[in-house]
Amino acid sequence: MRRRPPPPPPVPFSPHAARAHRAGLGLTPAQVADGMAAHGVRLLPTHVIAWESGELRPDEQEFIALARALWCPPVQLMGVRPATLRDHRLARELTADQAARRIGVTAQTYEKAERTGRWDADEEQSRALAHALGLTLRTLVRVTGRQEDLERCLRQVVDGRWQARLDAVARMVPAPREALSAALSDLQNEYLVPTHWGSAVPAAQQPPAAPLPNRFWELLGRRPTDVPV
Repeated sequence: MRRRPPPPPPVPFSPHAARAHRAGLGLTPAQVADGMAAHGVRLLPTHVIAWESGELRPDEQEFIALARALWCPPVQLMGVRPATLRDHRLARELTADQAARRIGVTAQTYEKAERTGRWDADEEQSRALAHALGLTLRTLVRVTGRQEDLERCLRQVVDGRWQARLDAVARMVPAPREALSAALSDLQNEYLVPTHWGSAVPAAQQPPAAPLPNRFWELLGRRPTDVPV
């Protein structure tokens, strides 16, 4: 028998924020329900009351319609900062299918990324993902589960030739190659200390001034990138 996929986790939702936004607009639960109907979601005012009391949580479609009915960014109803691909997608008021179309991948590919927290795509698709969900490069690396992979690549950069790791870094960090090349070259040079004999040794043997990924982001931030660092 074919196993059903596990149900999606609950949508991040703050009952207090929903209640505060409704009260701030001077709306009744019935008026909120009417406003949601205009966005394709029909339900009873008792649902709105149950959300505000914490008894129930809205699903994705209901959550987006509620944010529109309350005239507020969805992130303000989450109560927490977006932490996953799904959170960032909902913050942009997108369904999974809409996000997949904007990125240029199949819905199955995108849904798998949300489900597993891993994104295995090429440089252009990673850039499209960042644009579609409004992600910075740092956030992109974090929510796609690539932080450890990037740190491992950066250690290989300072221990060897940065040119050999450029393609691997570009898959994770879709910035212009010129900007990445300059940042990686500077990073390698900073972690090399000249000796009295004119040779160089990896500065990783000495305590670095900052964690390697942090310094990489600082150096990359000095260059123009189409996706913010």
